[in-house]
Amino acid sequence: MTEKRPIWTKSFVNISISTFFVFVVFYALLTYMPLYVLNELNGTATEAGLVISVFLLSAIIMRFLSGMILEKFGKRRMLLISVLLFAVSTILYLFVGSFTSLLWLRFFHGIWFSLLTTVAGAIAADIIPPERRGEGLGYYGIAMNLAVVVGPFIVLTLQQYVSAHIIFIVLAVIIIIGFLCALAVQVNEEPYSKQPKHKLSINDFLEKKTMPIATVGFLIAFAYASVIAFISVYAESLGLIKTASFFFLVYAMAMLIVRPITGRLFDTIGPKVVIIPSIVIFGVGLITLSFTEVSWMLLLSGALIGLGYGTLLPSFQSLAIQAADKHRSGYATGTFFAFYDSGIAIGSVLLGLIAGIAGYSNLYLMLGVFVILVVFYYMWIASKQETQPN
Repeated sequence: MTEKRPIWTKSFVNISISTFFVFVVFYALLTYMPLYVLNELNGTATEAGLVISVFLLSAIIMRFLSGMILEKFGKRRMLLISVLLFAVSTILYLFVGSFTSLLWLRFFHGIWFSLLTTVAGAIAADIIPPERRGEGLGYYGIAMNLAVVVGPFIVLTLQQYVSAHIIFIVLAVIIIIGFLCALAVQVNEEPYSKQPKHKLSINDFLEKKTMPIATVGFLIAFAYASVIAFISVYAESLGLIKTASFFFLVYAMAMLIVRPITGRLFDTIGPKVVIIPSIVIFGVGLITLSFTEVSWMLLLSGALIGLGYGTLLPSFQSLAIQAADKHRSGYATGTFFAFYDSGIAIGSVLLGLIAGIAGYSNLYLMLGVFVILVVFYYMWIASKQETQPN
């Protein structure tokens, strides 16, 4: 019996920690920006939403270019450049004086967030032994999921006691630590060999082999946008706003408990045994959310969503990378997250309109059924890929 190659190498630990700090800053700003626009810049609710949208817009655009950039300049070099400029962007919030300058900064910041998260995900996948990729990316994904809890907690706590400038200084310190961790990451990659000039094609922007699973990721992200965007508003309408602060804590705990198990099952038995139940559990979590009336039901739905959705993202990312040739892992990662980010962005807008007509409870019920139906689409995608020749 051959000995398992290790996942927790020095480079893997450092790329995971660096990613954690990046997402802490991302989720902290995602939570704080609307408050900052309303309270510090005397902006409107529309402007508060715009600072989120413009960040996602630049991030999505950059996803389509990231594979080409990583192939040309190298993953480690672009990791360091993108972390550094992400840190510089964070520091620049200290000097924002108007809504217009903030909007330009958010667009600039989104570029480096997109490139950074794409290259970090590709490097993590390259570092992990291929036979343990599902397990390894599961652990790597914990960094992003924990940041969902830590980032908002930091800013929502600090904003009660300190000024916006102090909050931005704290976030700048956090991302500088992330940059120092990135310096310790080593990557084995082939040096870029200059190719003869050719006309740009879809292969320069997308990894076509990854697109089937990326479309599944889009549908799941579309539904998950309702949790990110509206859970606090929904909880407030139910008189459960105090409980809402624990929603993502329960989500993270459930995800942490199940992640090591599902990662191993993904590698040893196969993706279907993990993905199909996880989609169903996520759907049931949304349905439970729709019937929520008391605190324990809100927390139960958080646990179910953590068990379901918390498992799906790293599983989909693993399949996306496995579908592509090794040297195109950057393209595969960029393609997957372009679809994923688009699902979040479109969902945040479109589902808000639906919620205004049907109400949040009915919205979550419809999305729960929708997510469960995605199982059949995934099974069709999986069966098509199984019948295709290698």
